[in-house]
Order: sequence, then C-alpha cells, then structure tokens
Amino acid sequence: MEANLLKTIFNAFDHKSNFVSHSELNSGHINDTFLINTDFGNRYVLQRINHHVFIDVEGLINNKVLISNHIKSKFPNFSEQELSSKILLFVKAQNTKFYYHKENENYWNLMVFIDDSITYEVVEDEEIAYEGGKLLGTFLNLTSDFDSSQLIDVIPDFHDMSFRYKQYVSSLTNASKERLKKTTKYISVVDELKVEMHILQELKEAGKIPIRVTHNDTKISNALFDQYKKGICMIDTDTVMPGIIHYDFGDAIRTICNTTAEDEKDLSKVEFNLNYYKAFKKGFIEKMKYSLSPIELEYLPLAAKTMIFIMALRFLTDYLNNDVYYKTRYPDHNLDRAKNQFKLIESLSEKLVF
Repeated sequence: MEANLLKTIFNAFDHKSNFVSHSELNSGHINDTFLINTDFGNRYVLQRINHHVFIDVEGLINNKVLISNHIKSKFPNFSEQELSSKILLFVKAQNTKFYYHKENENYWNLMVFIDDSITYEVVEDEEIAYEGGKLLGTFLNLTSDFDSSQLIDVIPDFHDMSFRYKQYVSSLTNASKERLKKTTKYISVVDELKVEMHILQELKEAGKIPIRVTHNDTKISNALFDQYKKGICMIDTDTVMPGIIHYDFGDAIRTICNTTAEDEKDLSKVEFNLNYYKAFKKGFIEKMKYSLSPIELEYLPLAAKTMIFIMALRFLTDYLNNDVYYKTRYPDHNLDRAKNQFKLIESLSEKLVF
C-alpha cells in the first residue's frame, strides 16, 4: 500500500506525532496490518478491518475498546507509559471515534505498538507453552467481571457445535459420490463422536457453564512475549465476544499441541504433545484458579478434544462442499486437513483421561 495513503489514514487519528515510515506486519489472513514509525520514536499498529468478513465492524471495534478499557481500569496506579508496555491500547480518531472510515471504503483502527515484544508462530518449548497458558488465563481472569452481554457476536455461531454439525449434515447431501467415497472412514468417526462432542454445547445451553468474555482466536501467535520468553498480553482481539472458556482453552491446545502443521499429509508425524498440554494448562490454571467454577475445570480436557473436532468437522464439511470456504492449494487439501485433525484427536484420546 502506498505510503501517502497510509500517512493520510494515520493522520486521521489523534496521536500527536508525525508519520515517518511504515512496514507491513504479516500477522493474519483476514486484515491488513502495518507498523508505523514516527518522528518521536513512538510506533503504532495501523489495521484495516476486512468489512467483507466482519459485517458489523463498528461493533467489532467497540468490543475491542470496551475490553481494553476494562483491563486498563484494573491498573489505576500505572502511568500511561507503563500501560502502553503491558496492555493493548487503542487511539481515538480525530472525530473522537476509535476508527477511521469513509463511505464505501475500509475501516481502520490504530493501536499503540508494544516495544521489545515478539510473537511465536509455533511453540518451541514448554516454557513458551506455560507462559502462553498464563497469558490466556490472565486475559480471561481480568475480564471475568465484565458483562459479556455488552459485546456483539462478531461471528455468530462461530464455535457452536450444533450449527457446525448441521452444516456438516447438509454437506453430505450435496457431496459428489467421489468425495463421499474418499471420506467414508471419517464420516464414521464423526458418527462415533457426535454425542460426546455435543456435551459442552448442551452444558452451555443448559446454563451450567457461565457465559464470559472470550478471545476466540487463541493460537500462540496471538500471545505477545518479551525478549526473555515472558508473556506480556493477548493481542488480535477482533473476535472478542461472549462465549465459554472452553472455546479459548481448547483452541489454544489445538494449535499448540499439534506436532505438525495442520495440513501435514504424513499422519505418522501427527501427535498430541502432552508435555505442552500440561505446561499450558498449568499456567492457565495458575491465573484462573479463583475464577474457574468446578464444572469449568472438570471439562477442560474435553474442551481440547471438542475444539479439534470442530476444526476437523469444518475442514471435512468444506471438502464435501467442494472447497467453498477455505483456500486450498490442491484438490484434496481440505481432506488432508481433516485427516490431520482426526489423527490429532486419536492421539489426544490415547494420552488424556476424560
């Protein structure tokens, strides 16, 4: 993107500094994100929100700001400089809103860049897994007293098992004979697991698991660390919305504990890393021990299995629907992804007691 355009957009925000240069941050698959350098040495993260994916962008940004302000309120004695080094902070636009938007154009928001911070695309050791668990636990603990009904559903039914299962059932009626034949084994696996995989959904609907603020995109690359592998904060809060903690815990485990990429074809390489699971869970519970209800704690292992299953089901559904949702690089890419996740479930089930 041209520097002059970014400069114009950046200057629409109330940051009291001058644009010097920019670089693109490859931090996501949906939005465009840029690091902005200024004359005072302050740096900012300028983000374009994809309004084709997120229908209510204003609601999404409001969610992020509400949660940021709530976390900020927990540290009343911190200076602005201290806050900006530990918390995701948003900058108002000149019109006093927390976004810049022109009719029929993109939405943009601006955040203070946290200096001396790093992210990891994959977990390299148990220390990172442990710190990642502490970060997620801290985020959920700090927001545990926030009224989640103030937040919009950014992506309705995102982790809803009943919704995902209905999509899957519909795909069976639309699939070609060839694709049905290739997925026979996994259709049987879904049938075997479907009752167990609806347990969390049923507990949620029965009101037995509390609805909380949840992050909903808890891969390790959305956890920010310092240079010494110590956690700073959770980032990329675009999908913050009401949910149950099992969504966040389970999806973090899904991405942290797989020994391979999620499209690895050699299933002999796909294993559930039990040591990373234990390290992440330890850190998570350390920060959540006063916020977790007994039933939430009891179902953490099932959360891991359930979130892996949801992704396996989504990949399988998309394959049966002729690959209409996920980008693919070859004809059976989604099938390979589904196989990978089902193998991860198998490995997890061998190593965890439910």
